[in-house]
Amino acid sequence: MRIAILGFGSVGRGIARVLLAKDLGIAVTGLADSKSGIIDAGGIDLAAALARKEGGGPCGNPGVSPADVVAKAKYDVLVEVTPTNVETGEPALGHIREALRRHKHVVTSNKGPIALDYPGLRALAEANGVLLKYEATVCGAIPLIHAMQEGLAGNTISRLYGVFNGTCNYILTRMAAEGLTYEQALAEARELGYAEADPTYDVEGIDAGIKLVILANTILDLSTTLDDVERTGITLLSPEALQLAEDQDCTIRLIGEIIPDAGVLRVSPRIIPKTHPLVVEGTLNAVTVEADLAGDLTFIGKGAGSTETASAVIGDLLYIRERYVKGS
Repeated sequence: MRIAILGFGSVGRGIARVLLAKDLGIAVTGLADSKSGIIDAGGIDLAAALARKEGGGPCGNPGVSPADVVAKAKYDVLVEVTPTNVETGEPALGHIREALRRHKHVVTSNKGPIALDYPGLRALAEANGVLLKYEATVCGAIPLIHAMQEGLAGNTISRLYGVFNGTCNYILTRMAAEGLTYEQALAEARELGYAEADPTYDVEGIDAGIKLVILANTILDLSTTLDDVERTGITLLSPEALQLAEDQDCTIRLIGEIIPDAGVLRVSPRIIPKTHPLVVEGTLNAVTVEADLAGDLTFIGKGAGSTETASAVIGDLLYIRERYVKGS
């Protein structure tokens, strides 16, 4: 199977390392970062591209753009792992649409296009006889979307709730364990690379809210946007609030929740017993699904990271290859 990769940051490089380490029968024939690209029908030297990128240089030729790779490279699947734009979805949205129009399958970790226009993208994929897969957009390495679409097929899901953001979970874990203030825990998260210089996207519940929108629209067949999600972040939480929870043998976690029949989509700090399966430590994610046939199931794992997100992307690629790519 031949793939083209757009985005050669943490996730793109993680995918490249997996492909170099494992003989998966996947050749990369197109590759681009924001400033350069490579098109080679015979297969790109990923080790050399990694060395250039990690040395501070471009991955390839400055004269080759991501749009060139989408339109001109010979590939079966476009892997779109550029940074997320939650306002417009671009440029990833345009990349994905063009690949689907070319009758190419698409695998993406990019939340923006899926949150903003999943119905349109799904219709375009169906019209062109190809697949759009997006496991890596929610909870990193946890195969949550696959489990709900495949393993829980036939179930009616009445509620879905959990810890969707590792940055917030790390901050709350440290506040509870060490009595740190929010500011102290955030500073520690930044030093360890768990929080961005501007952490708003995480700590105000935006990231978790986008993941709820993706699950609501793609799994539960709702029609929602981020504006439909009631959001309260963690910035106003104090050590005293954590201590009050501790006195009740409880703790606080930022919980995202969907109750389809009630039209509930919300993200907010919640007091939960320490024995609850959603009380996970550090940067882990955890999601509980309530289904009529299967009962309650809780999924726990790493919600972010280069290799962890690559795991979800590779899973989607192999799903497509086994079912739809001839000659692989």
